[in-house]
Amino acid sequence: MLADLYDALLFDLDGVLYLGSDPIPGAGDVLAALRAAGKRVAFVTNNSSRRPEAVAAHLLDMGVQAVAEEVETSAHTTAALLAARGIRSAFVVGEEGIRSALEEVGVSVLGGFPVEADAVVVGFDRGADYPKLRTAATLVASGAAFVATNADASFPAADGTRWPGAGALLAAIETATGRRAEVVGKPHPPILTAALERAGGGRPLMVGDRLDTDIAGADGLDWDSALVLTGISTRSEAVASPWRPTFVLEDLAALLRDP
Repeated sequence: MLADLYDALLFDLDGVLYLGSDPIPGAGDVLAALRAAGKRVAFVTNNSSRRPEAVAAHLLDMGVQAVAEEVETSAHTTAALLAARGIRSAFVVGEEGIRSALEEVGVSVLGGFPVEADAVVVGFDRGADYPKLRTAATLVASGAAFVATNADASFPAADGTRWPGAGALLAAIETATGRRAEVVGKPHPPILTAALERAGGGRPLMVGDRLDTDIAGADGLDWDSALVLTGISTRSEAVASPWRPTFVLEDLAALLRDP
């Protein structure tokens, strides 16, 4: 089967294993078959709003076996990166996932309207308002390190509409300050290499539904990738894209068939 070509399979979530609150038919069975065949898996998401435990619980609700230790979120990768650099305080535009990830590695999350911070961290935040964006911009302009969990312009809502994503909030701060943030999430390498470590290393296959994040990220690392047509990107877009997937699959079941 196609999956036998690889040591580890890295799965994006929304559009690959589920769509909002609805499981993609057969996804859970495919993951179970891969595990039964001895394949190592990890789940990788740019969404920084939820803790790995919450992501794993959602996957279980969708019929996909998962544990928190298999989940790499952009929040977790961002927190690990900042801790390794000695960052001790951060002003956060973001939700529980990134806030708790920072606190767990010893980075103090500043409340209110601080006048200084080691870093400003921007992620998906449904509670963001003008005072929060103003404070973030002021701190960035004053020289704080500027890091984004991801730069996804939109967030796919359960009803099929697209909400402003972390990238939309990030754009406001970048426009105001003239500075560009360091981005951790897909398609950038840090989150993907961290996910591969979670899966135990070896030769990876990145499985995703978006050309500009999943496939572009794999392409940048010279990894093989599989674009599944159950989410955002289409076959015709893949043909015209500068990021070329190794495989284009109608659904995840193709991983169990001969390539």
